Amino acid sequence: MSSTNLTLNLIEGSVSFSFSPEAARELKAAMDQLMQSLKIVAAKPTPSGGKPTPQRPVEYRYTGEVFLEIFCNPNIWPTPFAAKVLITVRNLGIRLTTEAELTRVIEDINQYLEQVG
Repeated sequence: MSSTNLTLNLIEGSVSFSFSPEAARELKAAMDQLMQSLKIVAAKPTPSGGKPTPQRPVEYRYTGEVFLEIFCNPNIWPTPFAAKVLITVRNLGIRLTTEAELTRVIEDINQYLEQVG
């Protein structure tokens, strides 16, 4: 299984790590699901005038040379463009936990997938 580095641009700085194309496609599917949940929440008004149905948080986990976890609760963001995700990247020697803009993470994943073909 070949792997290329995925670079995620954070609010300040970036992090790059070995990541497989298969895992990137799974991550893209999870981010697509998150975008759909955010769009449902952003549509707020329901026909009956009640509150929108709460959406389940999205939690993606990958274990390879590093452990990657991306978490987002779509119910707390007013629009998909305002949403941020919590990212944790760790291995035996280091652990990084930070936030990143969802739209930027999606762009980074798409760029990675274009690179690996």
